[in-house]
Amino acid sequence: MSTSSEPHVHEHTPRLAWSQHAPEVYKAMIRLDAAARKGLDPVIFELVKIRASQINHCAFCLDMHSKDALAAGESVERIIQLSAWEESQHFYTAKEIAAIELTEAITVLTDGFVPDEVYAKAAAHFDEAELTQLIAAITVINAWNRFGVSTRMVPGHYKAEGDK
Repeated sequence: MSTSSEPHVHEHTPRLAWSQHAPEVYKAMIRLDAAARKGLDPVIFELVKIRASQINHCAFCLDMHSKDALAAGESVERIIQLSAWEESQHFYTAKEIAAIELTEAITVLTDGFVPDEVYAKAAAHFDEAELTQLIAAITVINAWNRFGVSTRMVPGHYKAEGDK
């Protein structure tokens, strides 16, 4: 946190505890997330989760996946640079950039579809099984983000697996 002696703004409260009010949906999301992770490099998995969460302004998910990325061996520098990856491409591999570009295309859907060149670039770096898992992971984090921002889940309390 800040080193300033000035008091911090108070922490907001979540609008509702959706996991308690819709436990079956929450459990299904957990299972879907675990299924989407299979076969993907853990660092790429966390990078796409962070990038989608940046775009969707989900502070809770940013907190969680930044911590998970660090626990998976990601560097602070690459996490910080991710929001401006186009200006700092030298921090990432071509495969990671393809995953980040696909994440942005699926998350924003500006054209109403994923552009062919974005898909082709991802398909050049991931085999069909990996690409399917990557698309699933991006889709799942977008769903998590929507739960997070609509219910105002509170960031700052999540502990990564190694930090618990």
